[in-house]
Amino acid sequence: MERNQRQRQAAYMRKALFDQGYLDDQFIQLEDLQDEANPTFVEEVVNLFYSDSARFIKNIELTMHNGPFDFEKLDNIMHQFKGSSSSIGAKKVKKECTQFQECCKAGNFEGCMKAFQEVKQEHAALRRKLESYLQIAREAS
Repeated sequence: MERNQRQRQAAYMRKALFDQGYLDDQFIQLEDLQDEANPTFVEEVVNLFYSDSARFIKNIELTMHNGPFDFEKLDNIMHQFKGSSSSIGAKKVKKECTQFQECCKAGNFEGCMKAFQEVKQEHAALRRKLESYLQIAREAS
């Protein structure tokens, strides 16, 4: 595929990430920090997010399944996950993290379980979409 076509495809994919609500303005701020001296900055930050978020998800799963159900601990882990999500502009993931935290504050076990599934689904969807976008963007540069 020629470079111009890759650039158009990357631009379309990027726009879709915003239009579909996966990303917010924080991602634009990350992109603004990328330059010729550090051309892979965004990709590196996104990769760090995914390694951190995998750890947060594992910790939440362990806490949820090793009982007793500790709402305060879960809320604290999810708070860190939400902060990490905010740092890359992961809008839908952040929204689901907030929903989970609200269930923790209400002491709603079933709500936490449901919200956690939503967090994981949005996280996985964002990962697939961002990985595709970053690969096309890399090929276009």
